Amino acid sequence: QVQFVESGGGLVQPGGSLKLSCITSGPTSESIFRNNDMGWYRLAPGKQRELVARITSGHVATYSDSVKDRFTIFRNDLSKSIRLHINNAQTDDTAVYYCNQIIAPLNWGQGTQVTVSS
Repeated sequence: QVQFVESGGGLVQPGGSLKLSCITSGPTSESIFRNNDMGWYRLAPGKQRELVARITSGHVATYSDSVKDRFTIFRNDLSKSIRLHINNAQTDDTAVYYCNQIIAPLNWGQGTQVTVSS
């Protein structure tokens, strides 16, 4: 299984930008990371956890409609890390952001809080 540690969250004004980072670890994390899709999820108050961006092992990215053209996901297979660039942040982007794999099992980390407010 893979452990995930997110960082980079904080307060950003509407229209601003933010960069989130995620590092992975674990005895089998290298193999799992290299061969599986990874993604960024977010959990907002009163809402279900939502997958907003995913990237395949072949570095092909897809996004949910709510973040399309504003978020960009990257993966580095050498460092086993995942980044999420948030641009033109909106108030509805306020949530705790988590990185994780796409297929089970999903071992959730602590996440990183992103607050979009003026």
